[in-house]
This record gives sequence, structure tokens and C-alpha cells, in this order.
Amino acid sequence: MDSFDAGAGGLLRQPKAVWATAGASVVAFMGIGLVDPILPSIAQGLHATASQVSLLFTSYFLITAVAMLLTGFVSSRIGGRKTLLLGLAFVVVFAGLAGTSGSVGQLVGFRAGWGLGNALFVSTALAVIVGAAAGGSAAAILLYESALGLGMACGPLLGAVLGNVSWRYPFFGTATLMAIGFLCITAFLKEQPRPARKTSVLDPLKALGHGGLASAAVSAFFYNYTFFTVLAFTPFVLDMTPYRSGAVFFAWGVLLAVFSVIVAPRMQARFGSLKVLGGSLVLLAADVLALGYGDHTTAVVCTILSGAFIGVNNTVYTELALGVSDAPRPVASAGYNFVRWFAAAAAPFFAPKIEEWTDIHIPFVVAAVTAVLGALVVLVRRRALTREAAELEPAHATEDGVTVFAN
Repeated sequence: MDSFDAGAGGLLRQPKAVWATAGASVVAFMGIGLVDPILPSIAQGLHATASQVSLLFTSYFLITAVAMLLTGFVSSRIGGRKTLLLGLAFVVVFAGLAGTSGSVGQLVGFRAGWGLGNALFVSTALAVIVGAAAGGSAAAILLYESALGLGMACGPLLGAVLGNVSWRYPFFGTATLMAIGFLCITAFLKEQPRPARKTSVLDPLKALGHGGLASAAVSAFFYNYTFFTVLAFTPFVLDMTPYRSGAVFFAWGVLLAVFSVIVAPRMQARFGSLKVLGGSLVLLAADVLALGYGDHTTAVVCTILSGAFIGVNNTVYTELALGVSDAPRPVASAGYNFVRWFAAAAAPFFAPKIEEWTDIHIPFVVAAVTAVLGALVVLVRRRALTREAAELEPAHATEDGVTVFAN
């Protein structure tokens, strides 16, 4: 039985605390793609342009990136349980306020507060799941990645169903679900042991001084620009009803989940992580080019297909950040995520701007170029990524800390 099967065997035998945290994680990840199918409806309802509405992603991920420097500082002082509850409280308040917005400026501001809450929650959830899970870290990480895939798949679906009535309802729905998650964690999750050493705000930045971690972060930065061009800009290109757009991104999310949890580990075992990552990035570049230049049917197919490449990339990048440096895993993860989430903030802002300056095809050309740049970083820095990870693997094998996987 391989490691995947072993992890899957222990997946369902978990205490209530783990299921409560994993369930809230699903909803947290739903929040990333929730607005996808209703972006055109929001633009119409608030009399906003595509570039203005895309700021919903930019404000969300810009705050998320900066907050990555704070999450370890907070959780190492107040504990994992209180950090989760604080993050959930922020999401409940700001998601609810987002549904009451009277202008796109208000909505963008509320999404920023939502991003802060999501950063606090997501950055702590995996560590809490591993600490409370039965069956070891393999089953816990598998459960967490399954929650991520399910959330990314269901977010657009929920957005479509509720958004077909009103663009405001998905925000109220998220606030309600996160409030339920807050109550479940309050009831079922006990406080987790605090780290022996308190984390400084500057520790994640210091961790980026490690060549291997910095290389993984820079490559992931370029990749995330491509990822979030697909996620945030494609709905305007498809120009479909919320139901149809939600169905497209639901299928996209299903592929993301399957390839992340099931396919990627098997491909890594056969071909090696860096070959799989480089090849997947090049295929993603080709896919987004076809998306940008194809007809409507081609665009739909390529949007869905991109979920497969994104799922593979997410898993491999997570493992690189997990094992490539000698910094504690939560610290290394915070530094890595600090860099890559800036691309998630940049892509939704620049893609519609590039369309305004040129035409609708060029944003996808730029996205294809950034995917190739990510692959080039992996190629050029492959010795550092491979050698340093191999040297550090025994030390990390006994470490309890875990990385953050938040897309």
C-alpha cells in the first residue's frame, strides 16, 4: 500500500474537532471562487467596469499576502484555536457587510477585511488539523487538500445558485456558513499546544534568504499570476449566465481537486516533482493561449482543463515550500505565501487593464508568458531545489509544523 492509500485509509476516522476545522476550511476556500460566476452581475448591479470589479480579488489577496507576515505572530501568542475563531469572526462580519454594499468601493473594502480573516484562518487550519488528526500527518494533509479542492469546486456553484437570485446573496450565504463553522470549532476544538518559540513578524522574510525557498516562491509568483488570470478574468470573457459560469468553474474545481489529491502524487512518484511541475506549467501556458484565442466553446473547454494543471502545480509547489528550507515549516510557508499572493492580487487588476490598453487576447498571452517564466525558474534553479530539499528531508520528517496551502 503506497502513502496515498495509507493516508486515504485514515481519512474518515477523525475526531469531531478535525471535521469541524476541515468543514470550515471548505467554506473558507469557497470564498476564493465564490464571486467568479457573479462578477458580471456585480458589475451590472453596481454600475462598475470589469477592472473595477476585479479589484474584489486584488484587495482580497493583497491583504492576504501582507497578513501572512502576521499570522504566525498572532497564533504563536494566542494559540491556534483562538486564531481560527478570530479569522472566522472577521469573515462572518465582512462577508455579511459585503452583501450590503452600495458601491463597488465599499464592496472592495469589505473584501479586504474578509481577506484578513481568511488569512488568519487558512494559515492556521492545517496546523490545527495535523495536531488534532488521527492517523498521522499523511491523513491530515490529505484531508486538508480534499477540503481545498471541494471548496474551490463548490464556491462557484454556490455563487451561481445564490447569485442567480441576487449578487448579494452569496455573500450572506458565506457569512452564514462561516458562522456555523465558528460555532462548531467553539464546541468541538480544544486549544492546541503553542509553539515553544514565539514567531516574529520578520521571521518569514528572513526565511526567504534561503535560496531554495526563494526560488520556489518566485516561481510560484509567476504561476499564480497565470492561475488568477484564469480565475478572475475568464468570467468576463465567457460572458455567461451565473448558472452556466458556475457550472464551468465547478467542473474546473473538480478537476483541480482530483489532480491535486490523486493524480499529482502518482505523477511525482513516477517522474519526479520538478519534471512534473515544469511540464505542467508549460502545458498550462499552452492551455491559456488556446483559451485566449479560441472560440467560445474552446474557451469553456480550456477553462475547465486548466483546473487539471492548476491542481498538479498546487500540490508540487506546496511540497517544495514544505521541505526545501531549514526554517520551521509555518515560518517558511508564511514567507513563501507572502511572495506568491502578491501575484494573485496583481493578476485581477492588470488583466482587464491590459485588455483596455490592447485587446482581449493579450491578457492571456501575458498569462502564458508568466507560466513559462515559472517553469524557467524551476529549470534554472533545479539544483538548489533538488539538492537542498534532499539534504533537509530527514530533519523535516520529524517536524510537527506544516505548510499553508491556500489558493
